[in-house]
Amino acid sequence: MTTATLERIPAAAEPTEGPALRSISLEFSSASEVHVGLEEAVAELIEVAAKDAECGILVTRLHPGRYRVALDASVPFGETYESVAA
Repeated sequence: MTTATLERIPAAAEPTEGPALRSISLEFSSASEVHVGLEEAVAELIEVAAKDAECGILVTRLHPGRYRVALDASVPFGETYESVAA
């Protein structure tokens, strides 16, 4: 089972000039779900990053099965970096 928490207001209630999606928290219960789940999260944030062209995407492994995919100003636009939280 995959659990994804999106940090944004649902589309029906989203204000016209509201804040854009900046990060996605993901938790996976099996290794087979990780690849597809991370690809989908990165693809969603690529769309957001392309609008501003100011930052790239950082995928952080927080602990086994738990990840955060976020726009990050330290990552150059057009690139995706991976990190492991200490």
